[in-house]
Amino acid sequence: MRVTLEGFHAVKHALRFGGDVDPLLVLDAEKALAFARSHAPDLVAVFAERAREVDAAEFTRVIGRAHPTGVGGLADRPGFDPGLVARTGSDPGPVARTAPLVLLDNPRNLGNFGAVIRVAAGLGAGGVVSVGDVDPWHPNVVRGSAGLHFALPVGRLAGVGGVDGLDGIGGEVIAFDADGEDLRDVRIPDDAVLAFGSERHGLSDAVRERADRVVSLPMRPKVSSYNLTTSVAMALYHWELFRRAS
Repeated sequence: MRVTLEGFHAVKHALRFGGDVDPLLVLDAEKALAFARSHAPDLVAVFAERAREVDAAEFTRVIGRAHPTGVGGLADRPGFDPGLVARTGSDPGPVARTAPLVLLDNPRNLGNFGAVIRVAAGLGAGGVVSVGDVDPWHPNVVRGSAGLHFALPVGRLAGVGGVDGLDGIGGEVIAFDADGEDLRDVRIPDDAVLAFGSERHGLSDAVRERADRVVSLPMRPKVSSYNLTTSVAMALYHWELFRRAS
C-alpha cells in the first residue's frame, strides 16, 4: 500500500528512516535543495539525485494537493509485526521490547493521532498501536506525524495478523486516567504498554479492565485535562528521565 507524503519534512523523515520515496516530486529543484541544505544536510545528495521537478498540475495529481514547500512523494507503507505487542523484556533474543509501546484507545482526532506518533518517535517509544476503527495510516494521521510513521512501528491491533483487540498484549499495561495513582510515584518498565483513552470519552471499559495499574498525570487544581499528545509526551519523558537516572 502506498503512503502519500505531503511536504518537505514528511519526505525528509521517511527518507531518514528507511522509506523508499518514489517518486520524490518538487516544484522547484533549486528551492528543494536549499531546504535540504538548511534543514537536512544529510539528504542533500538524495534530493539532488532523486527529486523530479514537475509543474503544479502534476504535483497535485500525484500528491493530491498543493503544499507550501513544493515537495511531496509516495512511499510503500512498511509492514507491521503484531508480535511486537506480545513481546516483553523477559523474552529472549533481540526481538524483546526495550521501550514502551503507546496504545491509543479508540482515538478520534486524526491530527492528534499523528502528533502522538511524532512525539513517540522523538522520545524513542517502541511503537504506537491503536484499538478502534481509525486507520493509523490515514493521510491526516500521516500529515500530523510529519512522516515519522517511518521511524517506529505503527499499527492497529484489531484484526491485524490474528491479534484481536487487546488479546495477546504482553508486559505491564499502564493506563492513564485522572482517578489513578500519581505517575510521580511510578516507575515505567521498558517493556510497558502505556494506554491512553480518546480525547472525548477517555478509557474504554475493555482497556481499563486489561490495565495492570491506572495512573494519573500531575495536574494543577482547576485544570480539567491535558491534550492527548501532551499526556503521551509527559508519560514518555517520565519513563526516559528515570531510565537515564538508573
